[in-house]
Amino acid sequence: IDASDAIMVARGDLSVEVGDAAVPGLQKRMIKMARARNKLVITATQMMESMITNPIPTRAEVSDVANAVLDGTDAVMLSAETAVGDYPVETIQAMVRICLKAEQEIEESAIDRRLTHTKFSRIDQSIAMSALYAASHFKVKAIVSLTQSGSTTLWMSRMNAGVPIFALTPIESTLSKVTLFSGVHPIAFNLTSSSPSEVLRAAEEELARLGLVKDGDLMVMTIGEAIGKSGHTNTMKIVKVGDHRAD
Repeated sequence: IDASDAIMVARGDLSVEVGDAAVPGLQKRMIKMARARNKLVITATQMMESMITNPIPTRAEVSDVANAVLDGTDAVMLSAETAVGDYPVETIQAMVRICLKAEQEIEESAIDRRLTHTKFSRIDQSIAMSALYAASHFKVKAIVSLTQSGSTTLWMSRMNAGVPIFALTPIESTLSKVTLFSGVHPIAFNLTSSSPSEVLRAAEEELARLGLVKDGDLMVMTIGEAIGKSGHTNTMKIVKVGDHRAD
């Protein structure tokens, strides 16, 4: 895990190596270890296998997908179901439905405990954790990460503060990457200024335009004062939507 950018819990390969009975426990362990190390984790293999030939999943498959989400996986993956199956669209629709419902049941992770036992080696990681702590204790509407590489957003996604995380970036590859992060919603956002305050205001207005926040909502926003440079996130602000229009 330490040597990887991401890991896949490939249950078929695991079963060949360790036996089928050991796979569920290993899946939970691998997901937990990956999240603890701030790494992306994907769960795959036979998640909706019966839908290769049937338009609805079995209850066991519904539970399998839901439990992977509840365990904290960043992504669930299909293979034969959509590659050669008879019902690829229905399979995706079913998986989306299951994932969304499971996400409503996820409890906020123990942010206080993890922050107490975690040492930060980078400024941007410290800012990410500060944003999570504030969001968890202040009950804000959203966490907004203005990011170039997606690193700050990844750290935020490792713990559940109970609010959505919006990753705003002008980098297409970063948009694709953060799409996989648990609880993160990517938004294409062009930087039209070198002033952090102006960029934050533009980001607030974009979220309001998209209907994701409204006047009076509180948001935690993170940004780097060196606009457009990767790894320079050093600022966190708590913003009330619409306040700047009242000034």
